[in-house]
Amino acid sequence: MNKLENYVTGSWITGDGEGQTLFNAVTGDPIAAASSKGLDFSAMADYARKVGNPALRKMTFHERGRMLRALATHLQQHLPEFYRISYQTGATKADSWIDLEGGIGNLFSYASLRRRFPNETYCVDGESHNLSKQHSFMATHLLVPKEGVAIHINAFNFPVWGMLEKVAVNWLAGMPAIVKPATVTSYLTEAVVKKIIASGILPEGALQLICGSAGDLLDHVQSQDVVTFTGSAYTGLKLKSHPAILRESVPFNMEADSLNCIVLGEDVEPGSADWEVFIKEIRKEMTAKAGQKCTAIRRIFVPDSKLEAVWKAVATSLEQTIIGNPLNEKVRMGALAGATQKQEVLEQVDKLLAGSQLVYGSLNSVQLLDADPVKGSFISPLLLVNERPFENLAPHEVEAFGPVSTIMPYKSAEEAIELSRLGKGSLVSSVVTSNPAIARNYVLGAGPWHGRILVLNQQCAKESTGHGSPLPLLVHGGPGRAGGGEEMGGLRGVKHYMQRLAVQGSPDMITAISNVYQPGATGKEDVVHPFRKYFEEIVVGDQLLTGRRTITESDISNFANLSWDHFYAHTDHTSLEGTLFEKPVAHGYFILSAAAGLFVDGSAKGPVLLNYGLDELRFMKPVYAGNTIRVKFTCKEKIEQEQKLDTDLPRGIVKWLVEVSDETGDQVAVATILTMVRKKSVDPSDSKDV
Repeated sequence: MNKLENYVTGSWITGDGEGQTLFNAVTGDPIAAASSKGLDFSAMADYARKVGNPALRKMTFHERGRMLRALATHLQQHLPEFYRISYQTGATKADSWIDLEGGIGNLFSYASLRRRFPNETYCVDGESHNLSKQHSFMATHLLVPKEGVAIHINAFNFPVWGMLEKVAVNWLAGMPAIVKPATVTSYLTEAVVKKIIASGILPEGALQLICGSAGDLLDHVQSQDVVTFTGSAYTGLKLKSHPAILRESVPFNMEADSLNCIVLGEDVEPGSADWEVFIKEIRKEMTAKAGQKCTAIRRIFVPDSKLEAVWKAVATSLEQTIIGNPLNEKVRMGALAGATQKQEVLEQVDKLLAGSQLVYGSLNSVQLLDADPVKGSFISPLLLVNERPFENLAPHEVEAFGPVSTIMPYKSAEEAIELSRLGKGSLVSSVVTSNPAIARNYVLGAGPWHGRILVLNQQCAKESTGHGSPLPLLVHGGPGRAGGGEEMGGLRGVKHYMQRLAVQGSPDMITAISNVYQPGATGKEDVVHPFRKYFEEIVVGDQLLTGRRTITESDISNFANLSWDHFYAHTDHTSLEGTLFEKPVAHGYFILSAAAGLFVDGSAKGPVLLNYGLDELRFMKPVYAGNTIRVKFTCKEKIEQEQKLDTDLPRGIVKWLVEVSDETGDQVAVATILTMVRKKSVDPSDSKDV
């Protein structure tokens, strides 16, 4: 029998002993054996910290992002092979698409996030803060990569997505990973990791794989490490309480299986479009991955007057679901991951039946297409009804991790919210309604108990990603029973693998450290106008102090006529009493335009290609006719831009701090403008103007 390999300290090796036998969930045939016995887990952690971590930390966010993009593109080329293996887990093509292409999609999503970071190994986090009257002492926050390793202990249901959705984030942050997938489906994870390692895209030490037990790995965690866990709340609590994790204060992120719920709004009537959306969503979430999703719908809350109509409609819908061999194109629901998982589901259903009745499905038989019910790990979808949800609490406490859901009635919107809370925290809840008041009441009332809430109706159903689909840019996690953590979430997720530190000092020192100009720092004046410099020649802190311009009444009147902005404060000379203004005030946008006239060098075509945008514009003091303004124009930050096509002009984005002051020295306006600037490597005479 084939034996899975572990990727350890740069080599593929098999564990000692016979290992655990892994079976085809559809046929029951043995596939491989997995063992991690004999691995040196201490050496793995040390190798990640000493080899993988320095290599990743030296890379900039942009380099790490391009690495993710290259890896995603590489894995796409091997999808047919991955699909063939995935079928053995019992997954249909649609199920495998979520796991495989959803996982690769996470790589692409986080690769794109590189543009939200500077082309540095670290980044500024949030606003800076002046801490002194004379503006000589200030502080900001930086995010720097941790010097440890991310250890991911994953569940069996998504052997690829579960890995890629986590490593995409820690790699972008600059940390290596050790991945320990659930053993029962680790053969698919191993196949994907082999392609990753063979690609040579990752620096050595960035990824290691354990197929089998995690052994004493957690004994060797250190304070710079991060541990994540996906699985049961019971196992997660044991890991979270590990002495080394507590002793070293290791960040531990848990995403536990939870009793997610869906609510049918009181406004939804049988036969309506929203009713059909509701029934379809339940069927999809019960049968996708054979119900083996941490986000699957376990509890269904409906107005008590519609209880029977709902369960009959759901039962009719489930009856149309063809179950069997996922290789058959007609099949819509495959097998559970294995015989052990099937047995666990049935045991949990027995607990639910103590206070509920089975209204659809069978505990002992299931009609299959092209599959053997004895050899395969198949189960019928099971729909239960609990008519007394405040008395029979099992549906709020017991999870059957398969195609099992319980319908329960509520008498009021407040009761629906209270029932949702009885699950003690979940990853996701949905409410189906077209009534904004019902939606708002539910979101605000149930919000503290759920990590994500989907408001679903006919208006968004066609394009909705659905109740059970975590998205890379949204947080995935939940309070209480759901683990109390969060994964992904775009920029938020990256920050989990970085150390946030406050840095205090003078504006000059903070500018030098952060490579972002801080107000009050010493500028670098040059005889060469900033707009005459190519992107590579511009330095953070480059500064221009412009000449002066006196604002006239004609300026204000002409701008009003040009812009059609005749707001009374600009044009009324007679009735400004009770307002903030002494006399007609210059338009804020005129002051900004006049500022541009002072700092722009338009004498000849230069490296500046175009105005790219405007951020953080504020008007702090009125400017009247007779006031004189001048501008301090400073390079605040430089942002690399990649060439998408060979024909694209090499260029970058420069952020400029524009500080407009009057004759007293007071600031009247401040803004950040962005310009697109050509790189010096291009001869302007050989390119078209942009």
